[in-house]
Amino acid sequence: MEIIGGTNVETQEQLLQLLQEAGFTSTQATISRDIKELRIVKELTTFGTYRYVAAAREAVEGLSGRLNTIFRECVTSFDYAQNIIIIRTLPGLANAAASALDALHMQDALGTLAGDDTVMVVMRDTNAAASLCGEIHGMTK
Repeated sequence: MEIIGGTNVETQEQLLQLLQEAGFTSTQATISRDIKELRIVKELTTFGTYRYVAAAREAVEGLSGRLNTIFRECVTSFDYAQNIIIIRTLPGLANAAASALDALHMQDALGTLAGDDTVMVVMRDTNAAASLCGEIHGMTK
């Protein structure tokens, strides 16, 4: 992260070389996985080239402010049956709601699936589904 923060790194190969010069041994495949895990993205520079930067991260405690806004503005109803939650949204906004949920990296959420106006969230168990529905209820008041 220090190398990316202090140097205009344009390629994985360049990052690998800089890491080797700093005394770290790695492979391009490992670098590729680490870039994804560390949420490093490419950004367009003023010179028209791209460089790696750390993605902006929201502080997530419970449900973020962004998620609160999305849910307050677009969720029309929600309910759960055992470990599955169904969230209904205004047309065209289900993907935004699912994306916001995915960004939270909730341990008990196995995944989301979004259509045009419906999100399905699969939780680990019924208790986790009930808990998330309680949080959603608090956000939609």
